[in-house]
Amino acid sequence: MKLVTWNVNGIRAREGEVFSFLRDQRPDVLCLQELKATLAQVPASLCELGDYWCYWHGSKGYSGVSLHLRKDRFPIQPKFWHPNFDQETRIVVADLGGFSVASMYVPNGGRNYETKLGFLRALEEFVSASRAIGRQLILCGDINIARTEADVHPKLRDPRVVGQRAEERTFFESILERGGLRDVGRDLDPNNTDLFTWWAPWRNLRQRNIGWRLDYVLASTGLAEKARGATVGREATTSDHGPVTIDFDV
Repeated sequence: MKLVTWNVNGIRAREGEVFSFLRDQRPDVLCLQELKATLAQVPASLCELGDYWCYWHGSKGYSGVSLHLRKDRFPIQPKFWHPNFDQETRIVVADLGGFSVASMYVPNGGRNYETKLGFLRALEEFVSASRAIGRQLILCGDINIARTEADVHPKLRDPRVVGQRAEERTFFESILERGGLRDVGRDLDPNNTDLFTWWAPWRNLRQRNIGWRLDYVLASTGLAEKARGATVGREATTSDHGPVTIDFDV
């Protein structure tokens, strides 16, 4: 199963890239974030993907997530739903028989830090409750936290900056622990100090690979153990994020 998570930073601006990516890569699961569009604003070419079950969940000019499931992998139309802490079109979940997959976009926190912490608290409770009832999870998306120092280029490290604060990292570790989740990308590439998924759009930072790792696939241990490969498409997009691809042997 090929799974991709990608913050597109505006689906209307990225229409051609997303369409080409789906045509060329044929992921079984595609999770998109930061759509910045309502359903009515999503380009028609992406709404009419006959090979995929598509679910768009967005608002005008802000936030938004979507989830796309290839029909020949998942022939029965899945149930899409939202946890009760979804207040700003930030998370959608699909139940896929033996597990659930979510596309999520954690608030940045730069303008309203408390809103971010509130989302993280609710996510912590969600993964804990899912584990308690035996539901296996794959959470995909832009978490807007660099999990460790290694997830920020040395030139950009600053513990005072939102996204690198100790409090946020403590939440991240608690979400992993309480949910019985693994950071799949890091597990597959534990010693890579150049593993980033976001680059500020100035001073050629992308070309120089001076960035942060903000986009993750978190999976229940039983699923994480079936992950076989991970890549980040640093040069694949005009978005400031690269698509993260994980291959699972399921």
